[in-house]
Amino acid sequence: MIQQKLLNLPAYEKGSHLITDRILKALGELPDSGLLHVFIKHTSAALSINENADPTVRHDMDLAFDHLVPENQPFYEHTVEGSDDMPAHVKSVLAGSSVSIPVTGKKLNLGTWQGIYLMEFRKEATPRSLVLTLIS
Repeated sequence: MIQQKLLNLPAYEKGSHLITDRILKALGELPDSGLLHVFIKHTSAALSINENADPTVRHDMDLAFDHLVPENQPFYEHTVEGSDDMPAHVKSVLAGSSVSIPVTGKKLNLGTWQGIYLMEFRKEATPRSLVLTLIS
């Protein structure tokens, strides 16, 4: 059986935001086993699975992306939406637009220190939409 839901998230500030609980709340009870696929419908934000215990990881991740893909590069042509727009598109390609997590025993089968993150790369972000597809 395949179930699909749209999860609309509010606008978040730039950075890495733990959204595991929002996803679980939107899904309700999980099956005994299956696979959850989460897809973001945007090109300037991304999804990631990463450390969910120490908030300094989120801060450092944001700084690392900014170091890898800085703003205001002279070779950027796509600049009409602001200095952070083209870097946000590049960062979203590097991080990815989806994650898949196994479901086991009616729970997401994440590692002890893993959580699902919205990686927001825009300073003036808009609300984001996720497609949650649960296959059981």
